[in-house]
This record gives sequence, C-alpha cells and structure tokens, in this order.
Amino acid sequence: MHYKEIDTPALLIDYAILMKNMKDMQVYADNQNVKLRPHTKTHKMPKLAKMQEKYGASGITVAKVGEAEVMAAHGLDNIFIANEIVGEQKIQKIRDLSKSIAISFGIDSIYHVNEIEKVFEGAAEKAQVLIEIEVGENRSGVIEEEAFRELVSAVQNSSNINLKGVFSHDGHTYAAENLGHCKELYTASVDRTLHFAGICTELGVPPEVVSIGSTPPFLFGFDIPKGVTARYLADQTGLLQKSVISQWRKMVSLVIVGE
Repeated sequence: MHYKEIDTPALLIDYAILMKNMKDMQVYADNQNVKLRPHTKTHKMPKLAKMQEKYGASGITVAKVGEAEVMAAHGLDNIFIANEIVGEQKIQKIRDLSKSIAISFGIDSIYHVNEIEKVFEGAAEKAQVLIEIEVGENRSGVIEEEAFRELVSAVQNSSNINLKGVFSHDGHTYAAENLGHCKELYTASVDRTLHFAGICTELGVPPEVVSIGSTPPFLFGFDIPKGVTARYLADQTGLLQKSVISQWRKMVSLVIVGE
C-alpha cells in the first residue's frame, strides 16, 4: 500500500529505526550497569511496551494510574508510575493493581503518606513508593533537605508503606542550548539525586532504587555515575523528539494529517 492510500489522520512508524532505538538504549543501559525502565507516555501501546521488555527492560514507566491499568490489563506486570498520586480513589486503584502486579509510584509530601497509609490499611502488601527529588525542572519533587528528612521519617513511622528509593526527572535538559549546557544540567541533576539518596542511607533506609530519567543525556551518551541503579527514559522508541538539540535521525514516526 502506498502512503497516499492511507486515510488521515494516520501515524506511520519506521520499524527498522524503532528496533534500532530499542536495542541501542538497552545496550547503553547494560554498558552503564543500570536497569532500564522506559516510559511509555510517548507511545502508550502495550505491544510496544512488551517489545521493550523483550529487549531487556526491567519493567515500564507510566505517567498516571489509568495508563497503569491499561498496561496491566494487557499483561505488563512491573510498573512504576513516575508521578505523585493524590486522592483516595486513585490510590485504591493502585492497591487493587498491587494484588496482581508489582507496582510502585511517587510521593513528595507527607500529605501523600497520610492518604496512602489510610487506603492501604489491611492490604496484603505494603504500598511501594519512591520520593521524587526536584532537580531543576520546577515541576514536582522535594526541594529542601529538611522536608525530605521529615518525609522519610513519616514513611518510616508508617505501617503500610515501603520506601523503595528516590527518583528524579531532568526534563529541563530538553531546553539545553548546546551539548555542554546539557551536560552541566544533567550532572547537577544526578549529583543532587545521589545526595538525597545518601541522606536516605544516613537515616537508615538505604535506597533499593536510585532512578534518573530524560532523553537528551542518552542521545549524547553521557555516563551514568555509580550509585544510580535505574534509568527511565521518556523516548526509547524515538516516537517523540522535542529538543532543539535532539538527534533527529532517531525519529521513527511520521504523522499524516488531513480533513
């Protein structure tokens, strides 16, 4: 079929580039001795998520509870929600999912702890949470050390919550002016994440997971420092590239629009 015969709108994917991107990212993670947990927000396709796991991903990342439910319904059983989840109804959905899959999610305030503690009362498994560290994106995550220490203490004193570790998202690297600027932003973000991970250890809760994530640093092949255990990537597939410094040859998709 010629592309002119396809009804619009339509999304066309270059399969060869898609496969190469998946393999390249997994090789990068393996060489850096970290687990890869790609974010599915760019494709939102269980089929592609399963392909990512087939190539070696330790699990997947999603943005919200609804996405986790869809992925779980299609057989994905190791999911991290890289967001703070607020509201007892949504947390109840996570509790329900935890009965059949491994699921973890983010927190950045004691308010979250109180809600989770209430909803997970009587659950067979504790809620698995990671504390988000704000690293310059100015979107979410803990900023002050004192607030972080108080949050860790609140989790320690809870009965229904397990602190798995910390995570961060250096999304501001998308706006880097050049390679040097991107490296500077990335290094500062990773150093800050590792600093808070160290505080966890100091408080008696050594993190099982220290996760970082964004696409630009991978495109430039920046090394991942010792102490980082996992990387979640917004665009392993190449379905979305929005940075002015991105390597556009990795793009795999073409959107055809029309009336």
